[in-house]
Amino acid sequence: MISYKNTKWADQIIKLQKEDGSWGYFHTLSNPASYKSLTTEQALRRLNILGFTIEDEPIQRAVNYMHNCLKGKSEIPDRKEKVIDFDIFSHMMLAVWIRRFTYKDRLANIIAKQWSRIISEAFKDGEYNHLIYLKTYEDIFQRTVKGERLIDFTSFYQISLLSQELNKEIEPLVIKYILNKENGIYYIFPRKLNILPKEFQSKEASLYLGAIELLSEYTNPRSREQLMFVKNWLQENRQKEGSWDMGAESKNNIYLPLSDSWCKIEMRREDCTYRVNSLLKKLEC
Repeated sequence: MISYKNTKWADQIIKLQKEDGSWGYFHTLSNPASYKSLTTEQALRRLNILGFTIEDEPIQRAVNYMHNCLKGKSEIPDRKEKVIDFDIFSHMMLAVWIRRFTYKDRLANIIAKQWSRIISEAFKDGEYNHLIYLKTYEDIFQRTVKGERLIDFTSFYQISLLSQELNKEIEPLVIKYILNKENGIYYIFPRKLNILPKEFQSKEASLYLGAIELLSEYTNPRSREQLMFVKNWLQENRQKEGSWDMGAESKNNIYLPLSDSWCKIEMRREDCTYRVNSLLKKLEC
């Protein structure tokens, strides 16, 4: 099995980890830039993609830091945004990143179950009801919804948090709703997911796969069935020798590259093939 945990990318990130387990500021999922400091979210997302798990010491330190923030023993240093209920939003972010590495954190699991209750109520009649969503949110959190990223649940955080939480009736309804959402998944892909990218070798296709990879974490067979059109698309774009190549434009230092260098096209193909095969394996389970 290919491992990317010993690449220069991982080494660079781990060297920047602070003593408390963080990388400084917590929130931003935008592309890392050389002129900006790496955030904790950016570091964790990249390490997650490179194959790091809760068994790895840097992740253990980061999870412990985030747990302490949820518990109130520490706090993220970010400026509290006024356009959103930042306490609820920041707790949700922390819970998401903890649960991307472990389901054994009680505080993170409580937050996941709160959001599961909200979404389950909103879909209980067979389709999404926004008024019920707002009411259930207010009942659970005892405050009015504030901020677009909380008013609309189709963002990376809620979708990540809800996997493994919804029952077999609700989950396929949620997946159908997300696939048909005009503006896709906030932070991940800004367009309708049931419309495939025009070009496979493109940045757009790589970002699109990021959204499908997130949805592939939902394991209900009826949810997986709704993603079969993506599986077919991937097979159609398989090269004659059996590999995949998403092109040089797919490099954004988040999903790709995985290898140290793409100076050789073979390394790019190897990375792309590993990524596509990993997704196909999930879709077939």
